[in-house]
Amino acid sequence: MSRVLVTGGAGMIGSAVVRRLLRDPRYEVRVSDQRPAPQWMREGCEIHTGDLRSLAEAREAAAGCTHVVHLAAIVGGIANFHRLPHTLTEVNNALYNAVIRSALDHDAERFLYVSSSMVFERAEVFPTPEDYLPDCPVPRSAYGFSKLTGEAYCRAAHEEHGLCFTICRPFNAYGPGEVPDSEPGIAHAVPDLIAKALSGQRPLQIFGSGEQTRTLTHVDDIANGIVCALAMPAAENEDFNISASRELSVAEIARMVWEVCDRDPADFELEHLPSFEVDVQRRWPSVEKAERLLGWEAQIELEDGLRDTADWLREHAPVAG
Repeated sequence: MSRVLVTGGAGMIGSAVVRRLLRDPRYEVRVSDQRPAPQWMREGCEIHTGDLRSLAEAREAAAGCTHVVHLAAIVGGIANFHRLPHTLTEVNNALYNAVIRSALDHDAERFLYVSSSMVFERAEVFPTPEDYLPDCPVPRSAYGFSKLTGEAYCRAAHEEHGLCFTICRPFNAYGPGEVPDSEPGIAHAVPDLIAKALSGQRPLQIFGSGEQTRTLTHVDDIANGIVCALAMPAAENEDFNISASRELSVAEIARMVWEVCDRDPADFELEHLPSFEVDVQRRWPSVEKAERLLGWEAQIELEDGLRDTADWLREHAPVAG
């Protein structure tokens, strides 16, 4: 049996990964996070609480683990990219230093790094394949740059020390588990939009023209892709876009959110707020490599996933009352 360390396991994607791992009898799971673990996680996993920027803490978390899934990072919506640029780079790089070093010290069989679609924030090729990365313009945002740096850490540790790695890049994760912030733009777009629609906001506020495109991927599909890649020999020292394939404009997504929140379609209208300096205009990945090497593809229809997310937020988010 393999023991998997999931860093950042109490977050939205982390929780979905932990649930997926717990369904597989091949794995025991240890979660390391500074946030409190929910009861179901404490019952099913070993819990480590500590600051993984500390090498001593990271070594303690990784001890005895055969696999590491590294999710711990400062994340959030587009406003965080502009409000916390130095914090993002400082914290995320410190995490790479300690967690990758610990994986090397404990001879981990596989290090799976959860990167981000933001490494492709300036892509000019669509759908964007993995092998375009060396030619893609470098991200302008501190967040995109910090996630790209994590990929460089993985490859450097492989080249110098033989670390067996896999890189997974989720695209536009959404689903139950993320409660929107009171300040627009701090959380991701889907919970922000759902909270606004449920609260009765009209017109529905979005950033920018609404012509920007996104490829929304349900968090459970992402978790399945990550766990699939973790076990696959074909994923050794490879990178994968973990994404759905349906490209939609932000305006189209806003209309879908409006309707799954049971608002009258005839009342739908948008208010366009000023956007941010970094607001990716098009996001549409190629998913051929994951399908070919992993046999994985997203399964959850967007309408179903948005409805599921809206139902969860009705129950868990006070702002959605």
